[in-house]
Amino acid sequence: MTATTSPTLLEATRQLQQLRSGFEQLAQAQISAATLSQQARTATALLQTLPPRYSEVLFNLLDRLESSALFTEESCSFSQKGLLDNLQMWSDKAQGQLNA
Repeated sequence: MTATTSPTLLEATRQLQQLRSGFEQLAQAQISAATLSQQARTATALLQTLPPRYSEVLFNLLDRLESSALFTEESCSFSQKGLLDNLQMWSDKAQGQLNA
């Protein structure tokens, strides 16, 4: 990052890194889907920096992820691995937006 990077962008980038860490922690069963969801919903600098569509997609994925936690086995409509893959794709695209 350059010296001209705004504090909001720095905070948004930090929050995105925290979310990525949370995705990994959830995949390793170190945190719950609810904990990750709460972390994501409080990442206000990130959500305000990204276009509104990003929040909508993120919240949709998080809602499905929390619902998947209600199932003891993978179900075709609530695959936690598939949702984590989609969250990783979301974070890659969000990183691209922040770098633009």
